[in-house]
Amino acid sequence: MDKPLKTPPPYPIASVDHALRAAIVLQMEGGATVAQLAERLGVARSTAHRVLAMLVYRDFAVQGEDRVYRAGPVLELAAHSQSLVSRLRAAALPHLHRLVALLDETANLTVRTGDTARFVASVESRQALRVGSREGMVFPAHRTTAGLLLLAELTDEELAEVYPPGRRRDHDRDRTADLPDLERLRADLRRLRRNGFAVNKERSERGLVAVGVPVRDTEGRALAGLSVSMPSVRYDPHRLRPLVNALEAAAAALQEDLSGSA
Repeated sequence: MDKPLKTPPPYPIASVDHALRAAIVLQMEGGATVAQLAERLGVARSTAHRVLAMLVYRDFAVQGEDRVYRAGPVLELAAHSQSLVSRLRAAALPHLHRLVALLDETANLTVRTGDTARFVASVESRQALRVGSREGMVFPAHRTTAGLLLLAELTDEELAEVYPPGRRRDHDRDRTADLPDLERLRADLRRLRRNGFAVNKERSERGLVAVGVPVRDTEGRALAGLSVSMPSVRYDPHRLRPLVNALEAAAAALQEDLSGSA
């Protein structure tokens, strides 16, 4: 079994984690009040206020006359971007919330850049035992549900460009890279194309199962992956088809919203 992709530090610093998560909210959502941020972080308003004050001090945030905090000069380029990712995230959030209300499992929207997958939106389950938010985090694409979905859209030639042979030689010198076995990956992607959905059983992290489907544009190109993640002890293979049906319905609704806002 591979080691977990994201191992929490042995001595986590809560205040640093709060500040980083707050910066992600401001960068990706455009703004938040103290009360809204406190709810997102699960902390007292006084704590959220102190976090925001430090972000303002370091130019990661600014406070408007409406008392809403927004991305500051350090983050404003990404925060004010009208990029596809920004539109995807804004359109997807209501559908993620509906998935969580329906399935009570954590829901995610993920995009691919090269050989990495970035979680651009995440809504946590309300259950005590749940998969936490991965929002803003980046993982090797071949180790994530949505990453596999998006890699499956590539031709063999395009896949070879993502994982060129020379990179494996670089990997021999630098063990920090995480490269797949290409033959095994191609077989996995062929199976995924046939199914039309992906199931990730502890591929990225022990004790975690995720199921996902692609989100496509009006021309049928995959833009992102929509997935739900759950503890493996709660995954029932007999529930797979209902899970996929719920995800496909959410993806179709999201695609309709995106086509209307294009």
